[in-house]
Order: sequence, then structure tokens, then C-alpha cells
Amino acid sequence: MPDDTYTFDDVSVVMGTYNEEAAIDTVLTDIAAVTDDRANVVCVDSSQDRTPEIAREHGATVVEQPPQGYGVAVHEAITTPDRPVVVTTDCDDTYPMERLPDFLDAINDGYDVVSGDRLYHGADAMPDTNRYGNIAFALLASLLLGERVHDTTTGMRAYRRRVIEDITWTENTGLSAELLLRPLARGYRVRELPIDYRERAGETTLDPLTGGLAIAKSILTVGVEERHR
Repeated sequence: MPDDTYTFDDVSVVMGTYNEEAAIDTVLTDIAAVTDDRANVVCVDSSQDRTPEIAREHGATVVEQPPQGYGVAVHEAITTPDRPVVVTTDCDDTYPMERLPDFLDAINDGYDVVSGDRLYHGADAMPDTNRYGNIAFALLASLLLGERVHDTTTGMRAYRRRVIEDITWTENTGLSAELLLRPLARGYRVRELPIDYRERAGETTLDPLTGGLAIAKSILTVGVEERHR
């Protein structure tokens, strides 16, 4: 066990939000309940609906920015808070906030990155195209890194702040994969933790074809860069 043992007073839960008024209330209510309202919440928002208003009603810090893509929003979200542990999630109620204590326990066990593996239990709520695409992404990443990876694009992860600060992040749509692959390639302690995945509330804004191609390109780019560092 490391000398520093973190509690939820040391945790920021962050997310990019875009027109998620159907789910944001549930997600923030669940975070508050699980963490006894001790975790700091940051939403980087580009919405045109009531998402930022609802987030502020829950006491979240809302950083507004024009729509510039997934990675730009999440990059802002992970670098805004100053607490030593940063947990990313999506705001569509697909991720199990009740597992936050398990992610924090893994950080306290010495892991630098704890990544939620949605595919372990089958991810039946995930559309088939997305599920098969995510399996392919994981196989591609595993081949490039020479290490088995199971879910490269999960939105639920915990990071020690030093990992976020020590690495230069370059990707946009593929940032979720980059946030796992670069730490793995550089020898940080990474654990994939099986989680359940629920059907999303509200409509997705990501086109599976163009988004999938962008993610695959990011995995190739990051994998090649890290092999030649």
C-alpha cells in the first residue's frame, strides 16, 4: 500500500457534456450518493439544452466551450481540477457510478490508471457495431503494444494526476484510447477493471463509421509513436 491513501475528498469526477439533459441529473445524483457528496465534479460543456443548468444545480463546476470534439472537451475536463485523483466518465448514464469505490481502491493499491472494461461481461447494451468495433480496437492496440488490452475506448477510468501531467496528449476523437495506450507503453501501472455497461439515456451524437475510423487512426498513430520513442 502506498504512503498516500486517497479518499473521495481527493477525487474529481470529470466529463465532457453535450446535450445530455436526459441523463445528467441521474449521473450527478449517483456520484453524490456514492461519494457522500465529497468528490469534486467538473463538466466541460458544449450543450444547447439544459445540461449545464442542471449540472450547476448539483454543484458541479461547468466549463463552457464551443463544440470542438470529444477529445478537446475531455482534455479540458482532466486538466481543470487540481485534486490528486481524476476519474473520467460519460454523462449518458451508461457507466456504474456505484463502482467508484473500487476504482479508488485500485488507485490506493498502487495503480496509476484504472480502466473500466465494458466488454468483460459482454456489453449487451452496446450496439453490435460498436461492440465489434471495440473488440477490433483492442486487438489492434494489443498487437501494437505487445500487451493484451481489452477495452481501449471506455469512458470510465481513474488516473493519478501525475500521469495526466507527465504525458502530452495529442488526439481528439481517439483520446480515450490514447489515455490508456500511452501510460501502458511508458510503464505506468495500469489495471483493467471489469464493469457493467448500461443502455444510454438520450441520443448519441457520434457517427459509428467516421468515429470508428478516427479512433483506429489514433490507435495506429499512438502505437507507432510509442514504439519509436
